[in-house]
Amino acid sequence: MIKKIAIIVRDRKDEALRMAVGATLSNDKVDVFIMDEKLETDYDTSVNLQMLSDLNARIFSNNPDNPFEQRTTAEIAKMLTGYDVVIPY
Repeated sequence: MIKKIAIIVRDRKDEALRMAVGATLSNDKVDVFIMDEKLETDYDTSVNLQMLSDLNARIFSNNPDNPFEQRTTAEIAKMLTGYDVVIPY
């Protein structure tokens, strides 16, 4: 059975994105929520974001400075109730 996995990106951004890519290996549905701060991109971050995009992971953010699908914090909180697993970083 396919699980819905949410990865919440806050403090350990690089680790969270690596974990999100790794979570896709089990053929579960993985979505990423980049919270509060602007995500600074370096080479590793860019590679992970591209890989997530290639694997059809949806990426959301509550910060309009991030170039991802925008949601308010309240909307994200409501969305998270629909996931089987929520992993905060």
